[in-house]
Amino acid sequence: MGMQRRFGWASLAAATTMALAAGVTAAPAAHSADDPVQIVVDGNDVRANNVNGLTYKGLGLLSCNSTSNLLMDYKAEHPERYWQLIRVLFGGKSPLINHVKIEMGSDTNTSTGSDPATMRTRDELADASRSPGFQLAADAKTVNPRLKVSILRWVMPQWVQTEWNKGTGTDEMYRWYKETILDAYQKYGYMVDYVNPDTNETQKPDISFIKWYKNALANDTQFSDTRYGLTARQQESAAKAYRDIKIVASDENTTKNIGPAMLTDTELFGMVDAVGYHYTTDDRLDGTSDSATYRPYTKLATGDNTYGQDKEVWYSEGVGSFGWTDYRVSNTEGPGGASTGIGGVQSALDLANRSVKSYANSKRTHYIFQPAIGAFYEGAQYSHKELVSARDPWSGSIHYDAAVYVMQHFTQFAKTGWENDTNTAGIWRTVPEASYSGVSGTENVDGSNGAPSYMTLADPAKKDFSTIAVNDSDGTKSYRIKAENMALGGDPTMEVWETRAADPGQAYDANFKHLAAQIRPDSDGYYTYTVKPRSIVTFTTLDRSADKATKQRLPETAARTVLDTDATGKKHDTHDTVLYADDFGYEEEGQVRVGTDNGARKVSQSYLTSRGNQPRYLVDQTGAWEVGKGPSGDNVLYQYLDQSMKDTGAWNRNTPNTTVGDFRWENYRASVDVSFPDPAGGLATLGVRQQKGMAATDAAYSVGIGPSGSWTLYRYGTALRTGTVAAADGYRLAVEARGATVTAYVDGQAVATYQDPTPVTEGRVKLGTDFHTTAFDNLKVEKVAGYTPYAATLTDNMDSSVAYDGTWSRNASLGDAMNWYRSTSTSATAGATVTVPFRGTGIDIIGGNDGSAVLDVLVDGRSVARNARTTATDKRQATYSLRGLPDGRHTATFTLKSGKIVLDAFTALSGDVDGPVDTTPLRSALDTVGSPDRTDYTADSWADFATARTAARAAVRGQKGLDALGVGQLANRLVDAYDKLVRTEP
Repeated sequence: MGMQRRFGWASLAAATTMALAAGVTAAPAAHSADDPVQIVVDGNDVRANNVNGLTYKGLGLLSCNSTSNLLMDYKAEHPERYWQLIRVLFGGKSPLINHVKIEMGSDTNTSTGSDPATMRTRDELADASRSPGFQLAADAKTVNPRLKVSILRWVMPQWVQTEWNKGTGTDEMYRWYKETILDAYQKYGYMVDYVNPDTNETQKPDISFIKWYKNALANDTQFSDTRYGLTARQQESAAKAYRDIKIVASDENTTKNIGPAMLTDTELFGMVDAVGYHYTTDDRLDGTSDSATYRPYTKLATGDNTYGQDKEVWYSEGVGSFGWTDYRVSNTEGPGGASTGIGGVQSALDLANRSVKSYANSKRTHYIFQPAIGAFYEGAQYSHKELVSARDPWSGSIHYDAAVYVMQHFTQFAKTGWENDTNTAGIWRTVPEASYSGVSGTENVDGSNGAPSYMTLADPAKKDFSTIAVNDSDGTKSYRIKAENMALGGDPTMEVWETRAADPGQAYDANFKHLAAQIRPDSDGYYTYTVKPRSIVTFTTLDRSADKATKQRLPETAARTVLDTDATGKKHDTHDTVLYADDFGYEEEGQVRVGTDNGARKVSQSYLTSRGNQPRYLVDQTGAWEVGKGPSGDNVLYQYLDQSMKDTGAWNRNTPNTTVGDFRWENYRASVDVSFPDPAGGLATLGVRQQKGMAATDAAYSVGIGPSGSWTLYRYGTALRTGTVAAADGYRLAVEARGATVTAYVDGQAVATYQDPTPVTEGRVKLGTDFHTTAFDNLKVEKVAGYTPYAATLTDNMDSSVAYDGTWSRNASLGDAMNWYRSTSTSATAGATVTVPFRGTGIDIIGGNDGSAVLDVLVDGRSVARNARTTATDKRQATYSLRGLPDGRHTATFTLKSGKIVLDAFTALSGDVDGPVDTTPLRSALDTVGSPDRTDYTADSWADFATARTAARAAVRGQKGLDALGVGQLANRLVDAYDKLVRTEP
């Protein structure tokens, strides 16, 4: 076909008369699951002149709906960890991520939360710095200047939505896009590369608006408006770069209509540069082979179409790895209860197979993760489906999943990215004839059928190639690979790089992305290698054996320290009575480094300027939460989304609310000042012990008040108590949760107390409003004297330290997002045991349960409870709690006596208890049981009683870490053991 032809839109009409083959590029023949896989990499199949459709662009990430929110906190609190993440994901000669896609926010929840709108009103100046996605892209460009940036919309700000609903909103839509794009250009020095003008995950592409937008973009000459903030020097370069922005369409999910539309609409074909669709690997297969509905995306990518041009085809939104591979390798989902290793549905190998199959079936050469980075609090919709978890900015802990190694098998053994205008960048081409996938499924793919799954990338100069093979089955798979018409040079050695789970006795990551073999062709010219079960390998003619970057290990995961600060909210401090505080002034915060000048340099900015006035550690579920000046000139947190901005198009429709804190917080008092600057009204709520969900009512307990003074105490949004205090311009709200006792305060006075018969014991703080501008200040979270403030650690049920005996089903595939790391271990077999090591003063069993399980409990080999009842609980809640142990290292063994138990995780209680602890209940229990005679009772019953009495006596004498809940449990266990003493026969 020669060099890419840059037809004008009109000349494309003439191009439709070109006599080209109606078919599409032939794929390899299907393979039998049992036969060796034979692959011929023919240099004549390497299409060096196909610069769009078959160039391998690698991977991208989507930043949207709060998924990147906490990254800006990592950047401020632990800049070394943040910039390390930037280097790991975007840096080096072979970047993992080449593209940041930004879904423009509307202050409303379109998935896991809300991203700020860059323009909340028509007249507000755009502020791209509010959105962490724009800054993430700016910082990524400091290590990868060639990084692409794209934007699209889902829900519009109300001022755009109102006009759009009238059918007259094209100008408003264009203004929102343009001013946001130019603000990012002015602040960060980069121009957005692609825009999808249409709605995210539409079913009916808005072709008329796509055309209108493209024409408006290409013909725009107005860049001098003072609203854009561009200097005279910037305006010329901005204008040129702006008019070069490419169009991507249409980010469909359940439909595939844009492909056929482009093949039958010459004008549309000329305007759209890239097509993308979501959550399926397959092409469309309607009609006859020469119709526009039969393999339209393959025809677009290969150029086998009536226009003779190739287009980019993207997997423009797909999932990351579900859960943590560290944990899911302990599953029992393989044959006979064996582990599936790093494989199985929704695993790291599933991701690899999706990439392979989406290329083999629909020629997509770019996969965009939603998200690649999970930087939002767990418990929101779609938790734990990412490559990297960054959820504790106060600790700096970041977890790089093994899926990163798996995806590096694609990106580190090829030159990835976008080809330049002169076709000299050397981006590797995909080779359709040497790529195939026979695994089952179209979204969650399953390779257990043993079918081949491989993809070949080749240097356009034909000097090297790499073939990635995925074996997500329990059997081996033999591959025979031969190179023909390739200029491989004098050394035909091929390296084999492998990633799979550890063998028995090995370290967890012993087999992650390592050089497994160096092989040479047999006499018949074939390289032969047997791929192990549940693994991915890259066969490459590149010499990477001594390359430091290829062998580089991912950073270790640091401990997830609980959020426990001093009164500034900045410094970690476990010795005071404060858990966290925020006055929204941030005098304690220093300068923050920000990428600018299209990645050429970094500049220092003040804390709030660097993040568009977004508050620290808050993850917004709905609403416009931003720091602004209060009446006295001090900084105040505002929720700005009022009746004039209220959006009704959100996917998850909730009143404004935001979340802050640590999921392990237990007994604490949260307080905040609230006021109501909106004369039209208002409501402010303060909630505690939020563990999951995305509404203000997902806080277990909350108090709400309005300017009239009417207050309500809620349990999960259900009113428990109501009352009225004197009307005022503002109030100080507080909620204190101590075990099962919850007390609400207004202006320091207790207004209601509730004793919960089935208490929710852990969770974060929530702030909420209705749709009125509302102000918050002086947020404070404090410890409660005499009570343990938090669990120190959470151990997943699949953690390698947890030991099981008996019959258990340990599942990770298709796991629920509300389960920690999407995994559970379940048993309904009497005698099944689980043993958990931990450090602290107690342990909770977390999991959604029906309360039928009855347990025997041993701690450090001694019985502490027999026939203990569990509680019916929702997910992420404690079905059984054990307290009152001496602070230190322990091992707990739980034996199922009857019923059914679902284990999600275990939390271990901290021994950090401030203030005096009343041991009166324990002394009373000791008095009640008195001094029975050991000889009067059976040995087993006496052993239980003696253990309980010894523990009670030790606690009374003084026990580090003992709190009020521990006192209560020790007393109850003592009395219960006394009541269960069995007398010997006379």
